[in-house]
This record gives sequence, structure tokens and C-alpha cells, in this order.
Amino acid sequence: MRWARFERNGEATFGIIEGEEIEAVDGTPFGDHTRTGEKVPLDGTKLLVPFEPKTFYAAGLNYVDHIMEQAEMHGREPNIPEQPDIGYRANNALIAHDEDIVIPKDATDKVQYEGELVAIVGKQAKHLTEENALSCILGYTIGNDVSERTWQKNDRTFWRAKNADTFKPMGPWIETDIDLDSLQTTVRVNGEQTIQFATNNMLFSLQRYIAAMTQYLTLHPGDMIWSGTEGSSPDMKDGDVVEIEINQIGLLRNRFVREK
Repeated sequence: MRWARFERNGEATFGIIEGEEIEAVDGTPFGDHTRTGEKVPLDGTKLLVPFEPKTFYAAGLNYVDHIMEQAEMHGREPNIPEQPDIGYRANNALIAHDEDIVIPKDATDKVQYEGELVAIVGKQAKHLTEENALSCILGYTIGNDVSERTWQKNDRTFWRAKNADTFKPMGPWIETDIDLDSLQTTVRVNGEQTIQFATNNMLFSLQRYIAAMTQYLTLHPGDMIWSGTEGSSPDMKDGDVVEIEINQIGLLRNRFVREK
């Protein structure tokens, strides 16, 4: 099933995508809901951020090539993590498919994309194992973890580097039925492919992350986990359009615009 969130009668509404239409739903994907029978064409409908999470988690350094390239960029020895490391991001940074990423006027030229798989928690979970970890997941969407690398190097908490307004595009919808091992991520800048990788070729699997996290914290419906990225990104400039596509899910597209 494919869940979207869009504006209906001036309010954010969840809907189910079937073919080229969205059927509005009373309720949410995280609880009771009923189909309304009201349908709108997918083409031309403004999609919103698929949902606003309760808690926004992000995996750190979860692809080996990315770790190696970041170490080289910063002139240090690569440090391959021995266990999953989780961080937090801020809801203020979220924007939807086809909305603009605003580069702050005082940002350096080192602004880069990170194409990521995002897992959406569908039910409360604690003390899960790797074997049953995915039982709490409702579905998946696509994220772009925009990063200002100079700030990232200098700010201890990444508060600007990762969490500036508009730095977390997410969408276009939530897909509930996928095969993790068959996913492939493709990133294009201005129509030209810059990287392609096996999405599930992670240092630590989502199952490993969820099992580790739920030993210490409770996951709730609407929480989300961004799973990290592979490789490196060119520096983004004013007017660049980035498309992140994950087969079986869809395509997330956003333009970079430098603040005047």
C-alpha cells in the first residue's frame, strides 16, 4: 500500500495512492482509518511531507565507502564504527517533494546531498531482536540528508549543519510493501546520474539498529529512522536540482536555492 499526505479542504489529509489517483482517508496510517471515496488525480496534487514524526532518528556512518570518503575529505584516518550509532534530527528541517532547499546566505560552498532510505515506525516497540525488528515498521520513504560540511566539522552538535530549515526533504509518500534486499538508490543532479548503490548494503542493517535502539528507548508510531548514505556528493549550488530515486518506493526531487 502507498500512503500519501496532501492538502484537502485546507487541511493536511492522508490518502491511499492507487494507480494515478489518491483516495482521501479519514484517519491515519498509524491507527483506525476509513476510505472516503473522494479521489483526486495524483498528477497536479501538491504532496506534503508524508508525516510529521514524533521523534526523528538518524543513523550515522552506515556505509563504508561514505566513511572512507568523508575521512579523506577531512584529512583523517577512517574510523569504521564497531556498533550502531544513532543521532537525532529536527522536524523544522523537513520539507516535501518538489519544495526548495534553501542554502543559508552565510553557508560555505560545501553543501551536499545524502540520499537515504527512511523507515517509518508503525507501532510501539521495546526490546526487539534482530529477528523481529522489522515487525514495528509501517513502511518506507526517501530522505535527503542535506549537510553543510564546514559547519558539520566545526559545530559539535551539527545543529546548523544538519538541521537548518529545509535541510531534510522527505517523500514523496510511504510505501508499505518492499523487498529491502532488492532496493537500489540512484541520485541525479540536473538530470545526470552521480551515484547508484545497493540501498541495503549497510554497515549495520535496519534490523541491527532497531534491536540496539529498543534496548534503551521505546519507539512509537510515527517515529522515523534515516539509515545513512553511500559515497560522496558534489557541492550543490544555486539552481541545482537533485533527484533521489529508490526503486519500489519512488522519486524525491528538490531544487537548491541560495538565500539572498
